Amino acid sequence: MSLFDRFSLAGRRLFITGGSRGLGREMVLALAEAGADVILSGRDADSLADTAEKVRALGREAFTIRADMGVPEECESACLEALALPGRIDILINNVGGRLVNVPVEDQSLADWQRILDLNLTSTFLCTKLIGGEMVRRGGGGRVINVASISGLIANRGIGGRSYETAKAAVIQFTKATAADWAPHGVTVNAICPGGFFTEPNQRWAREHPEVISEFLKAIPMGKFGEPEDLGPLAVYLASDASRYMTGAALVIDGGYTLW
Repeated sequence: MSLFDRFSLAGRRLFITGGSRGLGREMVLALAEAGADVILSGRDADSLADTAEKVRALGREAFTIRADMGVPEECESACLEALALPGRIDILINNVGGRLVNVPVEDQSLADWQRILDLNLTSTFLCTKLIGGEMVRRGGGGRVINVASISGLIANRGIGGRSYETAKAAVIQFTKATAADWAPHGVTVNAICPGGFFTEPNQRWAREHPEVISEFLKAIPMGKFGEPEDLGPLAVYLASDASRYMTGAALVIDGGYTLW
């Protein structure tokens, strides 16, 4: 097998949460270009359909499942729907998440706290349990990629909603613990920890809290935000045989933000 053949995803199928927009869509298109068929989940029917068409234009199959993965019942139902499709799922990317609120700890309601944990952490647990669990049961290996955040490693400056940092830190530890459990089964579990990428949520933060985005940018040694497509090659690596001996890793991609 040549070096580049080890990055091929031909004949494999991806299930991704939040795969129709932002970083999720870029990972979807990168994996499809590498040969993977795709099952997309998300809340917005139009963006799901648009991304699915882009996948098909690359010559790959695309299926869509409309669900709010931050609602545990909908998340579980979407996973079961994906598993009921003909064929096996080889790659799981738990991508859905978000901070959503800018509220100090002393003012945050229990309902908001639980909502953020369900979106970022409970969805990761449920999809890993159901989709990843099927990889373990059937044998033959598989790939689980959890999209965490540098916010799981540090506390962001000048912004509230610490439920997000808490959830992403838990995602990183869940990645490590599950990787240890599933390594004997050939199922690798790794995390990606993005820093500042100018996706739709960050564009909204820039409009509503420009001082936060400005201070964040000043702290990036490379002096710029990442482009969403920068995440695609890393996702392909973690999904492919090129990373077959890597598990339990939390890979930071942040332009150097966490270096100082």
